[in-house]
Amino acid sequence: MSITITNTYGTAHKVSDTNPAHVTSCDNYRLPLVGTITADNPAYDDMVEMLRENGHDTRPEGYGLIFLESEEFSVTYFGSIEQIETYQRENIDGKATLDTSQGVMYAKWPRGKGWDDFLPRTFWNVKARGGIADGVGLVTAFAHTETPGAEVVVYEFEGKWLPDSEPQQLVTYHCTGCHLDTFHDCGHVQENTGPSSRRWAARQARQHIISAARHGVGDRDSACRPNNGEILSLVNEATRQMWGTTGNAVPDTDDAYCATKGPCSIIRELRAGSRSPVYRA
Repeated sequence: MSITITNTYGTAHKVSDTNPAHVTSCDNYRLPLVGTITADNPAYDDMVEMLRENGHDTRPEGYGLIFLESEEFSVTYFGSIEQIETYQRENIDGKATLDTSQGVMYAKWPRGKGWDDFLPRTFWNVKARGGIADGVGLVTAFAHTETPGAEVVVYEFEGKWLPDSEPQQLVTYHCTGCHLDTFHDCGHVQENTGPSSRRWAARQARQHIISAARHGVGDRDSACRPNNGEILSLVNEATRQMWGTTGNAVPDTDDAYCATKGPCSIIRELRAGSRSPVYRA
């Protein structure tokens, strides 16, 4: 089955010919970080190990680095220190061009000894660049293939795992077709530490759409399974019996509940450019 996943918010990405969940590249990237590493860094040998393994360790004086990120992909450029310093001076107005033929490009940002201390935590939404707050906002969204008007939205947000715990910056996705509660459905929320976290969330969003396209909406093998208010009806019934009331304690449909108390309420605030309350506090 050929499945086309369409961006409705953000930049379109190129994917594998056999797997539309696997992003391979992008035409437009942000440039959130620029730096250099030299041999006097105690972890230098570990940091350039991947260059040596690929026959690219050709600069004993060190490397100039540019870290690029899109909504679903990231790239690291290794060039000369002189090239990167020149680029920094010329890019004050954001219009300089980088000749990547002078160095080498690697998919993703490096991780491991040395790199984990060198690279700061980054977010897609940054207040200094006009974001609502650091780590709070929409990342991207995809049109649902089976449910007209529905989207699967990837977003950064502030949340608590427990009511008395400290808020954390997190990232996840939400399907407005089935209103899956990713916060309580284990494995769908991750600490938002950098490009790999956002790539992970976007990949899960794509997999959700692929599952709906392959198995349909509501099928037991599909990841997209609306509850149609079944759980809410049970809560309302139990509450009426317990308290002897006639009204509903919570909205009786999934979309209504989600719009007031769930991820859709967060997404609505983010679309409006507002900082939503800490989720699950």
